[in-house]
Amino acid sequence: MNPIIVALDLEDAVQALQLVDGLGGSVGVYKVGLELFAAEGPDIVRELIARGKDVFVDLKMYDIGATVERATARVAGLGARFMTVHSSPQVIRAALAGAAGSQLKILAVTVLTSFDDSDVRDLGYTGLSVSKLVEHFVGKGVAAGVDGFISSPLELARVRALAGPAAILVSPGVRSAGAAHGDQKRVATPLEAMRASANYLVIGREITRAADPRAAAARILADLAGAH
Repeated sequence: MNPIIVALDLEDAVQALQLVDGLGGSVGVYKVGLELFAAEGPDIVRELIARGKDVFVDLKMYDIGATVERATARVAGLGARFMTVHSSPQVIRAALAGAAGSQLKILAVTVLTSFDDSDVRDLGYTGLSVSKLVEHFVGKGVAAGVDGFISSPLELARVRALAGPAAILVSPGVRSAGAAHGDQKRVATPLEAMRASANYLVIGREITRAADPRAAAARILADLAGAH
């Protein structure tokens, strides 16, 4: 299985589809986040699926249960493979209800990779480190029946231990050695993330901003061959 999910954090469908076509069969899963979804709406999801790609809709839903359930049902109806929600049990249960009967898997966000311990304290979680807060959210998500989690590579091993072998673990904050970290604070290399039990790696600028995106993806996959 190819574990790379390319983050299409681009301005519009033209840029996104040019990249997808350029990558060809080297990547099979693409993430549509807030920027691209705000620009293009559901049509970009439909277009990617029409090109034979799996789509990860990364909207981090957080709203009252009825709204989340209906919105999730719409995403499921598009044919998306994954969708993110916040780690609130009420939100998770609503999303699972909306996805019922479809292939859509619901992934709960733990703590954003741009956060560190000081950011957690700013949110009011006094006395909790990032790692402890991640554990708290994973416990809530497992109890609510979520399909998997979004976790920085630094917490993956602990998340796997808590969530079990069947959980789908997706790791952003992945950068090859020497690559710029950007706004990410808790990062690791692709190989480190896979060895920590990730199922999928979300990779953006290292591929999308590369002079040759296909070659960049191939280099990462070659590095990952050492994970097995």
